[in-house]
Amino acid sequence: CWACEKANFRCSVARTPESALECFMDKQHDLVIIDHRHSRHFDAEALCRPDREEASVMPLINAGFNRRFVENSNMMACYNELLQLEHGEVRAQVKLRAGNAIFMALDQSQEAIEITSEDQVIQYVNPAYESIMGYQPGELLGKEIIEVPKSEKNKPDLLETINSCIRKGKEWQGIYYAKKKNGDSVQQNVKITPSNKHKDRRKGSLDVRSTTSRGSDGSSQRRHSSMARIHSMTIEAPITKVINIINAAQESSPMPVAEALDRVLEILRTTELYSPQLGTKDEDPHTNDLVGGLMTDGLRRLSGNEYIFSTKQPHHIPSHLTTPLSLNDIPPRIAQTMENEDSWDFDIFNLEAATMKRPLTFLGLKIFSRFGVCEFLNCPEATLRSWLQVIEANYHSTNSYHNSSHAADVLHATAYFLCKERVKQSLDPIDEVAALIAATVHDVDHPGRTNSFLCNAGSELAILYNDTAVLESHHAALAFQITTRDDKCNIFKNMERNEYRTLRQAIIDMVLATEMTKHFEHVNKFVNSINKPLAAGNGDEESVKSILTSPENRILVKRMLIKCADISNPCRPQELCIEWAGRISEEYFAQTDEEKRQGLPVVMPVFDRNTCSIPKSQISFIDYFITDMFDAWDAFADLPNLMQHLDNNFKYWKGLDERKLHSLRPHPE
Repeated sequence: CWACEKANFRCSVARTPESALECFMDKQHDLVIIDHRHSRHFDAEALCRPDREEASVMPLINAGFNRRFVENSNMMACYNELLQLEHGEVRAQVKLRAGNAIFMALDQSQEAIEITSEDQVIQYVNPAYESIMGYQPGELLGKEIIEVPKSEKNKPDLLETINSCIRKGKEWQGIYYAKKKNGDSVQQNVKITPSNKHKDRRKGSLDVRSTTSRGSDGSSQRRHSSMARIHSMTIEAPITKVINIINAAQESSPMPVAEALDRVLEILRTTELYSPQLGTKDEDPHTNDLVGGLMTDGLRRLSGNEYIFSTKQPHHIPSHLTTPLSLNDIPPRIAQTMENEDSWDFDIFNLEAATMKRPLTFLGLKIFSRFGVCEFLNCPEATLRSWLQVIEANYHSTNSYHNSSHAADVLHATAYFLCKERVKQSLDPIDEVAALIAATVHDVDHPGRTNSFLCNAGSELAILYNDTAVLESHHAALAFQITTRDDKCNIFKNMERNEYRTLRQAIIDMVLATEMTKHFEHVNKFVNSINKPLAAGNGDEESVKSILTSPENRILVKRMLIKCADISNPCRPQELCIEWAGRISEEYFAQTDEEKRQGLPVVMPVFDRNTCSIPKSQISFIDYFITDMFDAWDAFADLPNLMQHLDNNFKYWKGLDERKLHSLRPHPE
């Protein structure tokens, strides 16, 4: 069951022979496994009646079983066994069933179709062919083509031309006169395709002849199939070109190399090219739950229960915030709190307290002013103030973590990274403005629950976004809805159309990059496309400039920047790191509580407020998600202070864990 869940296969469990039969008749499973370990209803060995003295598996095979799997305590062994079964016997059976369906389709086709072997022996003709040519069913099977009468109306060299094309593995298409059984000639529009044109590694070739008969007046009785156009398309995706090159290389490679290339092709054909496969870390429940909760859509754990998480209408600005703030009107106490906002050690919680949980508006005013955002957008300061207030009003202050303080913290980190020399060399002003806006809105209207929860609960948002990047899509869409519905807060109103579209696309891309399912893809692309070429360039100025400023790499820099800003808590000063850890844990605890109340699958079981070890969860998070990402970001942006904080915080959590302190008191609200 665990292996099926991990591989996203549907699995049914039956505990009696009767229920097993009923279940199989209903769903027609591809794979049936009989558990011989603890069965009270039947004995697998007795069922197969093997000789108990015989160690061979032949009695099992003779009884209809085709594989025996000895119990293994390692769950990954079960997973690997299942994958081998799926890629072997199951896929082979699926192909056989598909073959039957293909021949059924050929039988139903109104076009005449003939299939021959490489030795020119007729292996199949469909009923349409037999009807047009006047043969009885099965009469042509097994005959060589030379035994079938030929029409004298064809040009003498036509057959040689056709055979020459076939020998070269090329298709031939044109007019061909065939002789019916009664001796009459019929004009046909024929397409002959050698099967090795589409299967380069198959030995020999089958000729597939598709014909359309014509009447004596030459008019076509049926349009020729458009399949010929589909087969001759030359548009290929880059990954397809790579796979074709490898396929070609295998032809002349020694066996060990060919086998290694088979493994390469198997990897390339997966959809998760950048997501690492869990090894020993998978056995750690904290890491397993974090990865499962943050990097899946939750569908693998769906139950029959449904919980409707309704989408709320966007909030309007509360009445006590209707008077726009000005940068000059910021109270002295708040202004003093923000004096060191350009420092990485800036304390966002002091600002949260000073602003009565409205840090985003005040910090946004100062940072946007420092970066000249109003000037870039050609936007009055009053519009920016109104926009910041309405965005902050749509963050949920009741969330312990995903509230406007988190948004302000991510905005602060984003601004800090934008001031790093390497980042400034890479990004244009429009990129900087996009990054600041994306940071501000990246979690707007966050419900305090994960994507997995929303998918499991059948929420309106999950249905709207097809269980894909649900929250991130909602944050981006709602941000633009809020912004453009009212001129008083529409910071984009005065932008030129094309520039607005470029800015909008950059903001959306950055917000979507915060979704954790693509975490390793973004990090690995950044390392392979930017860090490694920079390291290989030996500091050559032109080479560095071309790497940093290419449009593709600027996108990767922006994605990496907001990702690091979004989950930078372990790199903050220790007291801030501890506070954030307590807050995110409380939010996960609340989700687990609700999942249990609603009868939903528990996405992250280790986040039970009665048993959870916060130090262990932080160690797993740092070890799995943070270390490699910030190593790469530090190599690019030069952030020694952050890496020192990260090292200190990791040691702190390790120390707590070793002393078996399993809880932290949340910071008082």
